Amino acid sequence: MGMRQRLTDWSRGDGLGWFWRLYGLRQRAKAGPARSVLTVLMCRSAHRHGGYVGPGAVFRGRPVLPHGLHGVFISRYAVIGRDCRIYQNVTIGEVDGRAPQVGDGCLIGAGAVLVGPIRVGDGARVGAGAVVSRDVPPGCTVVAPSPRVLERGRGDD
Repeated sequence: MGMRQRLTDWSRGDGLGWFWRLYGLRQRAKAGPARSVLTVLMCRSAHRHGGYVGPGAVFRGRPVLPHGLHGVFISRYAVIGRDCRIYQNVTIGEVDGRAPQVGDGCLIGAGAVLVGPIRVGDGARVGAGAVVSRDVPPGCTVVAPSPRVLERGRGDD
């Protein structure tokens, strides 16, 4: 990769190399001022890329982020497996300090929301826009429910 391409990627915020280096350094750092400084730099880098990765989030391998961290929120209690593919605007959130555990080789579609103490099995796929609050068995696909009328308006008799 040439210098021009590197500069272009850096200016757009697409190059996540520094972010993952900071993440690795932070994971290896012991408690103290060095860890605190690395946490600040990592959070600032994630913010620069348009997302948030909690300082305590565990990645068993580097996930594939086709659209970068744009709009991605990963809780500090989340555990993400190897070779996961996470698209834009995904939320992996916590409830009462407990967050999802995502297995190896999972795909999480754009705009999906995973919340609470759930487990997403290995090789599972979560469709775009799905809201998941229950466990997903390995190899299954979860999609958003079909639209339905909840309440009729007064003029729809």
